[in-house]
Amino acid sequence: MSRHAVGVARITALIPAHNEEALISAAIRGLLDQSRIPHKIIVVADNCTDGTVSAVEAMGEPRVFVFETAGNTDKKAGALNQALGVVLPGLDDDDVVLVQDADSILNSDFVGNAAVHLDSDRGLGAVGGTFRAVPSAGDASLMTRFLVHLQDNEYARYARDVRRLKGKCLVVTGTAALFRASTLRKISAARVAGTLPSGNGAGGVYDTTVLTEDNELSFAVMTMGMRILAPSDCLLVTDAMTTWKELWAQRLRWKRGAVENCVQYGFTSVTASYWGRQALSIAGVLVTAAYLGSLVWSLIFTGGIVVQPFWLAVTGIFVLERGITLKDKGTGRRLLAATMYELPYDLFLQVIHARAYLDSVFKTKKVW
Repeated sequence: MSRHAVGVARITALIPAHNEEALISAAIRGLLDQSRIPHKIIVVADNCTDGTVSAVEAMGEPRVFVFETAGNTDKKAGALNQALGVVLPGLDDDDVVLVQDADSILNSDFVGNAAVHLDSDRGLGAVGGTFRAVPSAGDASLMTRFLVHLQDNEYARYARDVRRLKGKCLVVTGTAALFRASTLRKISAARVAGTLPSGNGAGGVYDTTVLTEDNELSFAVMTMGMRILAPSDCLLVTDAMTTWKELWAQRLRWKRGAVENCVQYGFTSVTASYWGRQALSIAGVLVTAAYLGSLVWSLIFTGGIVVQPFWLAVTGIFVLERGITLKDKGTGRRLLAATMYELPYDLFLQVIHARAYLDSVFKTKKVW
């Protein structure tokens, strides 16, 4: 039994950081401003060559510590495994670990609300949140603001979907998530025992061989018989990609990682709905290709656009969806979305989806 009363479990925050000198102080201040402040905040400095460590130390906060990785070549997952290897042995089963990205800032009640959900529902293995996009500090170019705006719309639609499902989510994202220490211990032990995937056979909480460690860890939590949740009262902001090149790399990693996590776990009761979503995603790519192909065919062979009732109906449905799903952003933003100005962005994402499937099938080199 834990030596801490229910609701008084210690909360340890881990912030993996690779060259985050410009952002790390804001992330830490966001945690120190919480209604329920973590007992300890540990910045996991991974192969930093900038002033990340100095920036943390300069804050002079007694609750904040630096853990520097040693010889890590496994990116974020490897850095977190090293830190958890030191932190977990000192925690009780009911103590909580918060893992948060360095470019995220939590709403002031995020930690407290998430902890209440964990305390009140023993079937929960992890609690994350929903988020909105903000641009990097100091970058105010028109193209950057527009690209961030598009990502913010996308995140708003995701948040709406999750809220309508009462917090049921596909993944507790790496932006921020809370886990009981007992959950993380069980996952690590299951990897060693071979009942959960561990690509390099080294065990640890995180599988260091995957592209999307947060998605894989969500699968692991659910495979162990627990649920994941992203409740509407757990909100945060996170830095958005500021160039199309960065966005391409991020989303290709996300999409390919999700596909390969499905293959990694196979078809199970946990992954069945995820396989279904992959099928819908493929269908979406094919429908988009057919839609554009019909326009090109019409232009080439008829010299103009011939309006087909079927495609007109598809367009009408898409217009309605664009506006309805941006309810959170107000009437003006919803009406703007109905103009279909986001179509190039959606096509961009569809191309990424197609590329991710091809990369997965042909097993091209993985790029983090």
